[in-house]
Amino acid sequence: MIRRISAAPGLAPVLGPYSQAVVANGFVFTTGQVPFGADGSAPDDFEDQVARCLENLVSVLAAAGSGLQHVVKVNAYLTSPEQREPFNRVYARYFTDDLPARTTVCVSIWEIALEIECVAVVPEVVA
Repeated sequence: MIRRISAAPGLAPVLGPYSQAVVANGFVFTTGQVPFGADGSAPDDFEDQVARCLENLVSVLAAAGSGLQHVVKVNAYLTSPEQREPFNRVYARYFTDDLPARTTVCVSIWEIALEIECVAVVPEVVA
């Protein structure tokens, strides 16, 4: 069974024809999260933007029945090599134990500083 999440609570609406996450075969695959809140605003400070992206991931994962502790893979897209250290500082506050695999690349993104997506396990609920 495949479940698509099109509107996770607390997130801005998607900007195109895609789901915020798809749950399939015990995994959740998230769309890349950008630093916008539900009101469409983004923080000015880069570290605050990283935190906003990760908080958005927390919301999407919760809607899928998962959480950061179940993340197995993260893909992060930064727009400048200088962002790596501040990104890692904030990232380390969210992922402290049992670190997921991660790819971080520097790319050009539409008028935003970063985007973060992940794959996580959706734990089985024991009744």
